[in-house]
Amino acid sequence: MRPRSWDSSVRHPAFRRQAARMKKLAGERLIMSFGARRMHPILAPMIERNAYVGGCDGVAVVKSGEIIGEDPMGTMPHSLILCMGSTVEAIRAYDEVLDSKLKRVALIDTFQDEKFEVLNVAQALGDRLYAVRFDTPASRRGNFYRILEEARWELELRGFGHVKFFVSGGIGEEDIPILNPVVHGYGIGTSISNAPVVDFAMDIVEIDGKPLAKRGKWSGSKRVLVCARCGERKIAPNNDGDDHSCSCGGAFSDVLVPALDRGKHLVETRTPSELRDFVLGQVKALDL
Repeated sequence: MRPRSWDSSVRHPAFRRQAARMKKLAGERLIMSFGARRMHPILAPMIERNAYVGGCDGVAVVKSGEIIGEDPMGTMPHSLILCMGSTVEAIRAYDEVLDSKLKRVALIDTFQDEKFEVLNVAQALGDRLYAVRFDTPASRRGNFYRILEEARWELELRGFGHVKFFVSGGIGEEDIPILNPVVHGYGIGTSISNAPVVDFAMDIVEIDGKPLAKRGKWSGSKRVLVCARCGERKIAPNNDGDDHSCSCGGAFSDVLVPALDRGKHLVETRTPSELRDFVLGQVKALDL
């Protein structure tokens, strides 16, 4: 078998890139990954790890939390309210059994109008209620911003201004700039976990050290270079050995470096949290 070099245009997984877009749009507001629970259990931890690395503040699946080294996030489920027959009874039971160090977040779209349900749960828990989650179905949503604005008015008027608003249920990136003024956090599901497919190809570009590729492909193994100062990227032959100064005056460095050789790690392994910090730092300079 002749040795071959492979050329790949693989970028970061689509759900990582989409998570980064969501986080940048939301700013300091909480972004929770909610979409993995509808994916195959084998894929869910991978999806949520990448969503976290891409910028999400937390994940919903227990195994995903173990992988990234963070506690999973979530709120009370609709099933609890449906079984108990009342949102107020459900949040009271939730409050009774939940560890005191955990925040109380009430789901308020199951049975009644959101405006009245937020008042019901606020009056039931008082200062112990941290937030409410609006998971209003699109068929009942109308102008979502106005629903949130109205609920905020009613809470403020009655002394419950401390209650924060989380929203979920088909939230897309176009919704976030609109809802930001009245929202403290988002549960993002399919907009991350069902992100568009990233198209890429795997092609032979070199055989026995000789550059050779099909029509339409650049032959030879390559270096991918990035300027640390301005972020400009370029591709160069793998054997040119040039330092490649950037037009901005900065220096290029290699993006692709050997990471593993015969089971031996050649680079320092970073935790998901450290990777997330690096990604968010890079995203700040991008026009998403």
